[in-house]
Amino acid sequence: MSSAADTLPRPAAVDLNLSALVAEGAGAEHLELQSDIRLLGRLLGDTVRRQEGEATFDLIERIRQTAIRFRRDEEEGARGGLDGVLNALSRDQAIQIIRAFSYFSHLANIAEDQHHVRRTRAHASAGSAPREGTLAFSLSRLRERGIGRAGLQAFFDGALVCPVLTAHPTEVRRKSNLDQERQIARVLAFRDRTRLTPDEERDCEAALRRAILTLWQTGILRRTRLKVIDEVANGLSYYDQTFLGELPGIYAALEDALAAADPAWADMELPSFFRMGSWIGGDRDGNPFVTADALRAALRMQSERALGHYLRELHALGAELSLDARHVSVSDEVAALAARSPDRSPHRRDEPYRQAVSGIYAGLAATARALGLAVPARPTEEAPAYTDAAALHADLTALHRSLVANGSEALARGRLRPLRRAVDTFGLHLAGVDLRQNADVHERVVAELLERARPGTGYAGLDEAARVALLVDELASPRPLASAYLAYSPETDAELAILREAADAHHRYGAAAVPTYVISKANAVSDVLEVVLLLKEVGLMRPEEGALALDVVPLFETIADLQASAAIMDALFGLPVYARLLDGRGRTQEVMLGYSDSNKDGGFLTSGWELYKAEIGLMEVFRRHGLRLRLFHGRGGSVGRGGGPSYQAILAQPGGAVQGAIRITEQGEVIAAKYGNPDLGRRNLETLAAATLEATLLHSGEPAPRPVYLEAMEALSASAYRAFRGLVYETPGFEQYFWQSTVISEIANLNIGSRPASRTNSRRIEDLRAIPWVFGWAQCRLMLPGWYGFGAAVEAFQAERGEAGLALLQEMARDWPFFRTLLSNMDMVLSKSDIAIASRYAELVEDKALREAIFGRLRGEWEASIRAVLAVTGQERLLERNPLLARSIRNRFPYIDPLNHLQVELLRRHRGGDTDERVVEGIHLTINGIAAGLRNSG
Repeated sequence: MSSAADTLPRPAAVDLNLSALVAEGAGAEHLELQSDIRLLGRLLGDTVRRQEGEATFDLIERIRQTAIRFRRDEEEGARGGLDGVLNALSRDQAIQIIRAFSYFSHLANIAEDQHHVRRTRAHASAGSAPREGTLAFSLSRLRERGIGRAGLQAFFDGALVCPVLTAHPTEVRRKSNLDQERQIARVLAFRDRTRLTPDEERDCEAALRRAILTLWQTGILRRTRLKVIDEVANGLSYYDQTFLGELPGIYAALEDALAAADPAWADMELPSFFRMGSWIGGDRDGNPFVTADALRAALRMQSERALGHYLRELHALGAELSLDARHVSVSDEVAALAARSPDRSPHRRDEPYRQAVSGIYAGLAATARALGLAVPARPTEEAPAYTDAAALHADLTALHRSLVANGSEALARGRLRPLRRAVDTFGLHLAGVDLRQNADVHERVVAELLERARPGTGYAGLDEAARVALLVDELASPRPLASAYLAYSPETDAELAILREAADAHHRYGAAAVPTYVISKANAVSDVLEVVLLLKEVGLMRPEEGALALDVVPLFETIADLQASAAIMDALFGLPVYARLLDGRGRTQEVMLGYSDSNKDGGFLTSGWELYKAEIGLMEVFRRHGLRLRLFHGRGGSVGRGGGPSYQAILAQPGGAVQGAIRITEQGEVIAAKYGNPDLGRRNLETLAAATLEATLLHSGEPAPRPVYLEAMEALSASAYRAFRGLVYETPGFEQYFWQSTVISEIANLNIGSRPASRTNSRRIEDLRAIPWVFGWAQCRLMLPGWYGFGAAVEAFQAERGEAGLALLQEMARDWPFFRTLLSNMDMVLSKSDIAIASRYAELVEDKALREAIFGRLRGEWEASIRAVLAVTGQERLLERNPLLARSIRNRFPYIDPLNHLQVELLRRHRGGDTDERVVEGIHLTINGIAAGLRNSG
């Protein structure tokens, strides 16, 4: 679109640029961002003109300028003009407008991401002090606090940082679109880091033009629903893009930084405390398409990606290590590797390192073939397969030791160093695939197995104490319950099949391939014991040895479950049969906390508070039993599902909750936002490690919050809970209001994942998955799950305690990281909300009385929550202390507003009986564009 200086004449080469996104208040450091956005917008404008014609281009430009004028000047005449233009669009015109504004947001996102990378590099080049969230910053803080090598070594020896990618569907873009966006990002990075000649500048612009043209001509939407195998492939693309390359780089940089600060670290190699996890192919909670076959395929594809990477790196390493034995010494280990190598080429007779690498390549290729995997390049000769990743790593380490010993440390620190680290980190499996299933399914399967083995057991009708007693008795027996001579229900057959596949994966790839079994909706000791019993059926629990082959992890999700979590774990640990199993698991128990369902159950404030209290309760139980607690945080992308900056979120945990280990879900469009760009991916991975390091070594001994803080939060939570439940679950007609005023029905029909939107065919809020619940409210710009109830809570608190109450809340915001982070996230969510646009969605509700009654309550609580956030934080306006984010959000609105308007209009037409497929396509396109503009909405 044209420059923000709309009074200037349009140049001959009209540009559809996005400069308004950054022009307002842009300082010198943002001129480069503005330049990138101008360039991308100009190329998009050229594309639109050439592909769709001058009239379409002019229409888009008119809408853009009017939307900016309305947002900038709050001019009612501009709003009326915008409404008039948008309402008059034909279906085809509407789709072109939607596509154009959607791509505006996507291109702006790419430019902003690249700007973050640029600023990080600029700080590094200038030798600036380490910034918060980096490992350098964390190490400097530790040195200031007197934590030396012993404390750090103890942390690293027991540390675990594990981001877990899930297939939870809020990413609406196809991989084809993401690939082109990555290409644009790569070209922008090249332009930024290279002194270009005029020819190179033209080449870069031509590459950008091709990528944008391809984007414009590529369908944004999937025509068919994703299959599980497609989700696996999408997840694997981030390994090529980021994880396989960047994780070894983080280790190398950390080791070098430690050695630079203390020579005692010089010859030390850190344990591989980063581990990648995945739910893709193993999470069958509510997803009937995750089967034993799907798990097998996921594991095979993952292993193929890991081994393919190693083989390519070995091939390149062999080309590099042309060292001649007549000029360098060779260790006995490497000499033995060379002697065993099938490579007998006379050209490499005096090149033992090459011979050794050839033998390692041949052995790994044999491993790939034994696993049924494709091999990038078949070796000329055969060699025995590796039995596990440790054996492969040992041979690579032999190369490393020999190179260091002969004075070639520089070569050892080249390609070999990241390859060794990758093998140690990713093994033969790449990422651990968690199994997840609902506790109700386990109950039915166990009940059937028991009834067939011991008729009359009546497991389903037993109370909890009787169930536990029966399960404990069965766990002590090595006898399996299932028989090959009996027929079982399809559900039981499917569950046993996937467990057998997990057991086979342990034999094929190692135990790290399937490390965890997560139990959704866990609310009793029997829920855990049922899973242990099922694992016994396939040999993953061996009672005579007291051995459990993977972690069994209860997931506490609802408010009631969180409140009961400590008591449940206390009772579980009191059972000798389970305590014995933990002895074989390093006396560590993992517990998963669900942010999404607890929010949908009790609202944002109560969810956050009950999660915090649950952690405190769990820590006390684990301390009494002498066990180590490892928390698995089930966070989503949006604030309403536990999202927000990871660094602040981890440091806001209760002191002692992060005991050197953390697992955390990465979901939906957040995966692309965090890890689609390798530089940003590295920064996000480093942030997780830095926060875990600080939370463990600097915050573990922090005193508990002042009792008056806890009392205040309890009062706030109680009021917020009443307000939220009163609206969502106790207001007649609220379900109807939600389904009619949001795009929830249309979201359910989007082909953005293999999982159904609801656990059942019910339209009840209780049965709806948390993702479409949050996504629906984000699309209509209300963001209800991220703030509703806070205004009512603060008003009630002040009414009871007066000015002293407000002063206390302000003190809590200043001194308590938990409360400060909660307010910061709410500040951001309220900034992205827009009550005027939300009112247009309310007009879709057919019952006028219902519409006015509920929307009136929504508007009142929205206004009260903004007042409360400003009063407690002491700000005069939202995001006052984060001007960069405030400007980004404010300047995005003109590009999102038309999409919201068109979405409402198309929804009205569709629900009014217009069956034209272009109307449905237009609705789905607006969902994509609005999500892109808001970024963390799912």
